[in-house]
Amino acid sequence: MRTYGQYCSVAKALDVVGDRWTLLIIRELLLQGPCRYTDLKSGLPGIATNLLSDRLRDLERAGLIRREEAAPPVATSLFHLTRAGAELEPVLTAMGSWGVRYMTQPSDGDEFRSHWFAFPVSLFLHDRDPAGPPVTIELRTTGRPAVVEVSGGAVRTRAGRAASPDLVLQGIPRIILGLLSGGLTAAEAQALGLEITGDAAVLERLQPGRAESNA
Repeated sequence: MRTYGQYCSVAKALDVVGDRWTLLIIRELLLQGPCRYTDLKSGLPGIATNLLSDRLRDLERAGLIRREEAAPPVATSLFHLTRAGAELEPVLTAMGSWGVRYMTQPSDGDEFRSHWFAFPVSLFLHDRDPAGPPVTIELRTTGRPAVVEVSGGAVRTRAGRAASPDLVLQGIPRIILGLLSGGLTAAEAQALGLEITGDAAVLERLQPGRAESNA
């Protein structure tokens, strides 16, 4: 086992999760729930098959994930987070919050998956009217759409489609995030190519006011 050889909790944590791809595997299991190997491979573009297998074995050995042989019709191994693995969620959330500053200009060739909206969206969208009716926003970009569901003071994001969305945003991820975060107005986002269909006033319920944003 690779180790920093230091009697320090940070070093001990990095001994377990500091290798490349490891925290992104945790991200996928946090966002998608129990996954087949193929689900993980799809959510980790660029990872080599043998490296994913190695990382999964390492995480299983460290007690962060467990493997379950699912019954038909799944009939394949499912990977679950253990309690210790799930306790990394606030770590990933903090890293996502810190890393948003580097998302303003994606690098050429950057891959994207719709369920990745969950981490940045959860950082800056808040239900300002918990007593209001449930609303849904469908985010359509490259690949599978994602849905933001707002109800009772909670904001959740999932992959998939909404049966009857109140608002649909269609365009590239950077512009969608710019609008949702309040960095772009609806008019500015549309000028950059974002298609907005439905009730754009829904955004006022989710975004902090300008004064709040600048506090």
